[in-house]
Amino acid sequence: MDFMINIDLKKASKQINYNDRLLLMGSCFTEHIGHSLEELKFPVLQNPNGILFDTNSVCRSLVSYIRNRQYNEKDFFLLNQVWHSWDHHSRYSNTDLNEAIKKINSSQLCAHDFLKKAGWVVITLGSSFSYRLNDQAVKTAGSLENSGVANCHRAPAQWFAKYLMTVNEMTADLQNCLDLLFEFNPALNILFTVSPVRHIRDGVVENNRSKSRLIETVHHLAGKYENVFYFPSYEIVIDVLRDYRFYDADLVHPNYMATEFVLEKFIEVYIEDAAKKIMQEVRDIVIARNHKAFQPETASHKQFLKTYYDKVRTLKQIYPFLDLDNELNYFKDS
Repeated sequence: MDFMINIDLKKASKQINYNDRLLLMGSCFTEHIGHSLEELKFPVLQNPNGILFDTNSVCRSLVSYIRNRQYNEKDFFLLNQVWHSWDHHSRYSNTDLNEAIKKINSSQLCAHDFLKKAGWVVITLGSSFSYRLNDQAVKTAGSLENSGVANCHRAPAQWFAKYLMTVNEMTADLQNCLDLLFEFNPALNILFTVSPVRHIRDGVVENNRSKSRLIETVHHLAGKYENVFYFPSYEIVIDVLRDYRFYDADLVHPNYMATEFVLEKFIEVYIEDAAKKIMQEVRDIVIARNHKAFQPETASHKQFLKTYYDKVRTLKQIYPFLDLDNELNYFKDS
């Protein structure tokens, strides 16, 4: 008796290996996948602008990396004694304007250099809704009217107009962005996915309208470009798992079990077999690195450290592209 729908995922025609740099962009669900890949020592850069949800914000950010846009004081506004950028998550905000500028411009340069040699950009879209500044925001924060924002920074709701983007608008934005990306880095592959995190604050019906537009948009693009792909994160959680036990207490965010299940499916479809073998060896070392010893002075624990120090050295010799310096120092110095 079957208790799950079989989504019948097939291996992708192009797959990811350890020599591929991966730039991950988009919603908070992106970071679940990104943290796991980073822990397994894939060369990863995550959300250089912070978490992004809508296509407009993602496209503006990617184009800014291509052009290595550098921000100045005119790009910031002061709210509650903190300087913010409408293009960035609040983790880039600062009470010191110069520090905020410095942090953002450093991230921009890093993203520009990384994207130049990246093999993949993984984009997880969260919402078709875009928040745009109105005339009150212009008067108060000196911003451009009708410009979309990546983050509202808890500014007054009266500063924004909420807009549900059409499939045509999102397709046009993303298509223009993709053309610029492929011109900048012809070897690039793009992998789209739609976040299974439900935006219930928009309303249940509105959330489904929003997600359906994203799905239609990215499928159109995947059908148009041979190096653009789609991975069904949304469908795996909503249609395969489809049970509240796979959600956190807020009933909105997929929990650890759900994100691990999606990651397993992602690895099955998009990671090369040779890379999977390396992943198993790296995972063993990562688990050992996270091991907490109750009696660190015992001979058995010291032997444990030596055993894994030797394993890391051997792995580093076989796969010199793996960044295992932290693990090597840990097992050597502990």
